[in-house]
Amino acid sequence: MCGLVGVVGQSDVAVSLYDTLTVLQHRGQDAAGIATDDNGNLNLRKDNGLVKDVFRTRHMRRLAGKMGIGHVRYPTAGSSSPALAQPFYVNSPYGLCLAHNGNLTNSAELSEELFSEDLRHINTDSDSEVLLNVFAHELQQVGKMAPTADDVFAAVEGVHRRCRGGFVALVMITGYGIVGFRDKNGIRPLVFGKRERDGKTEYMLASESVALDSQGFTLVRDVAPGEGVYIDINGNLHTRLCAEPAPYTPCIFEHVYFARPDSLMDGISVYKARLRMGEKLADKLQQLRPDHDIDVVIPIPDTSRTSALELANRLGVKYREGFVKNRYIGRTFIMPGQSERRKSVRQKLNAIELEFRGKNVLLVDDSIVRGTTCRQIIQMARDAGARNVYFASAAPPVRYPNVYGIDMPAATELIAHGRTEKEVETLIGADWLIFQDLEDLISASHEGNPNITQFDCAVFDGKYVTGDVDDAYLKALEEARNDLAKKRTRKVPEPADEAEA
Repeated sequence: MCGLVGVVGQSDVAVSLYDTLTVLQHRGQDAAGIATDDNGNLNLRKDNGLVKDVFRTRHMRRLAGKMGIGHVRYPTAGSSSPALAQPFYVNSPYGLCLAHNGNLTNSAELSEELFSEDLRHINTDSDSEVLLNVFAHELQQVGKMAPTADDVFAAVEGVHRRCRGGFVALVMITGYGIVGFRDKNGIRPLVFGKRERDGKTEYMLASESVALDSQGFTLVRDVAPGEGVYIDINGNLHTRLCAEPAPYTPCIFEHVYFARPDSLMDGISVYKARLRMGEKLADKLQQLRPDHDIDVVIPIPDTSRTSALELANRLGVKYREGFVKNRYIGRTFIMPGQSERRKSVRQKLNAIELEFRGKNVLLVDDSIVRGTTCRQIIQMARDAGARNVYFASAAPPVRYPNVYGIDMPAATELIAHGRTEKEVETLIGADWLIFQDLEDLISASHEGNPNITQFDCAVFDGKYVTGDVDDAYLKALEEARNDLAKKRTRKVPEPADEAEA
């Protein structure tokens, strides 16, 4: 679940790209990169680490150019080596840089096709490199010195014919422009906006609308499923539908966890959706436990705050901040392995004992995935003196792997897989546990935009909207990407030399 940004401007764009990546940092903390085009000369800086650590003043000075793309990486496959930081680059045709979010479900067969038929070499195990080479091959077929918008869209059409899965990508064509495109189901998010500078229009493409807000761009709209949006080097906007229509099914887990609450996605306010999640969860709790003895509702920061506040209001119970978060620890869920997630929880949160001692506490989280974090947090609440610790999840039980760009590849790593809610309650150590109903979660998002009637809810219901995921695929995915496999393949980055330190 990476973060993307691309800008075609009237002056140097590096600072805008940098500032936008800091706004999108919540979408990926493994690596960051920026590529700019300075009159046909490519400038690139990328490495493992947070945005603030990857870029120094000397790097920013070298990133000249009025057009560029940026990326923050969240690893769902492969290792965390600097070689997998994006943007990726290939020199033919024209010189292409790609920033990608999502997963291709047919990456393995595409990789073989690229080698045996397209005669292209894939250097990493990243499906992002596969996607870049597919686009490059399709654009190569144009055979022109200078590609037109029609040529670029023809290449995007070729990508859609060959690639399956949930994905968005930005490709910078050196000397010509930036194209953004979205999978035909609209699983992964992409928006674009514009701003006026000195009487001319500048454009930005990004993962979330908050990225546009941060730089003074006005949201135009979401990129439609299967659509390509191309901004040429002169600032002209071109759009075209490049794939056959398919059910519009954006990922509902964006609303649950990944997106910032101040973003709009597919016309839906993430903040309002989370408020409605809290309302519906409160209604279910009152129905199941009308005689509850909850003294206080405490969110597990940060994502669950919005839902927890509305739940408390609906119940007429006190809402309190019972945990203080260490702002210098990354998002636990998106750390690359279970051991890292387990180790970081007590470094990340500290309980305020006065809010727990002698009270019946309802802890609220956005979801329960592996159960690692909530188990430790429940114990922290008990250690702080809570009389009883209840737990509420603003999402239904996560029972199935995700194949479209979220790090849930192995069913066996999901605490709710093959277990009843009561069994999960026992495993996490809660006095009682309540989950959101899937119908209520869908309703919470659907009410924000009635035109969207379906969502990708595969992690909850096991229904994969691309129609190409079976048990054999899931088994192979689990073997390739579970925590044990990541531990075997993870590489320790080489020490930086003095010039890059």
